Amino acid sequence: MSKTVGLAGAGSIAFGTAAVLHEAGHDPMLWSPSGAGTAELAKGEALRATGAVETTLTPRIADSAATLARENDVLIIALPGYGHKTVLDALAPHIEDRHHVIVSSHASLGAVYLMQLLAERGVVAPITAWGTTICTGRRQSGTEVKVNTVRSRVDLCTVPEDRSADALALCQALFGDRFQPRDGLLAISLSNLNPQNHMGIALGNITRMERGETRSRGQNVTPKVGRLLEELDRERLEIAQALGLEVRTIFEHFHLSFHVPVASISEMNQQMHAQGNGGTGPATADSRYVTEDVPYGLVLTAALGRLAGHPAPLHEAGIRIFSAMYGRDFEAENQILAALDLDRFSLGRAEGRREDGAFASTCQRVTRAGDITKKTPYRGNKKSHHWTNKETTPCRN
Repeated sequence: MSKTVGLAGAGSIAFGTAAVLHEAGHDPMLWSPSGAGTAELAKGEALRATGAVETTLTPRIADSAATLARENDVLIIALPGYGHKTVLDALAPHIEDRHHVIVSSHASLGAVYLMQLLAERGVVAPITAWGTTICTGRRQSGTEVKVNTVRSRVDLCTVPEDRSADALALCQALFGDRFQPRDGLLAISLSNLNPQNHMGIALGNITRMERGETRSRGQNVTPKVGRLLEELDRERLEIAQALGLEVRTIFEHFHLSFHVPVASISEMNQQMHAQGNGGTGPATADSRYVTEDVPYGLVLTAALGRLAGHPAPLHEAGIRIFSAMYGRDFEAENQILAALDLDRFSLGRAEGRREDGAFASTCQRVTRAGDITKKTPYRGNKKSHHWTNKETTPCRN
């Protein structure tokens, strides 16, 4: 049965996901928060997808968050992590119990943040967090997208937990049988390999990015870059193990996402290049590989490592190196973690496993009980994302 699906975003992932949905017989709508990303489509021009998905569609276009919510039952957050908080803030007042929200992919515990916004209004809409996007690709223009691959396996978790079966069925109805349930939002957060992979690729190719060179991404994952990716993955897996969580390895990720046999990471990327789905590396330093994946990916993994008592020195070094290169404090740019004030909490093995989906009711412990206390956010200064009021209130699941 065809479903109406609203996509918040108008970049490569939003365009690619819209094409996948259209090909499966569904009715996508796109919303560009700025309006610029859908300007040509809003005039009636068609969206053309090439590559792993070959189709042409005329998607519905929303002019506001309210329109996107009003005209769709399923809402997909499909834009870079640095845009998640702004979009969630805009959508939250319009989300109803009838909606199902999918976060593609889950950046810095955005599902937890959205749950808090909805709880303030008494709304209990299911939120499904994906460990990665349904596809990869590159937006070629305002009306074109090249889809490099449609992933064969995507990790997911849904909150509240009792909606998990319905959520899995919905995702399968939209995109097919390609989803792997995971045990909670922590597992999903640690299942997103893009930040660590993009860190290694960007570090190894930063001068090419600055010079605007067009090149194969896969071909330039050389043995030394590949070895760095493997060591970064080792840190992530150790954090997951410390929390008692099961997550995929980098080898499984490339095998399932890009359909190549398991080998060393460099060899797998060379095979991807040979078969034509190795992708194109970023041709600018202003790339989401850094501006999204450092503050909204590496920073989260490093924070979870510290909370779990398993620091991730390579991840921490990456944050500092990129901050030095760009003259920015990437750790301070993560608005969602600042709003959640994650550093106040600690985690242990049991806390990583027992989860009601609200990330341990904002991380203190993961349980179905509602007696966790947290600091109430001070609302007098809207510019501040930090909890500053000393009063405590119960966390509501």
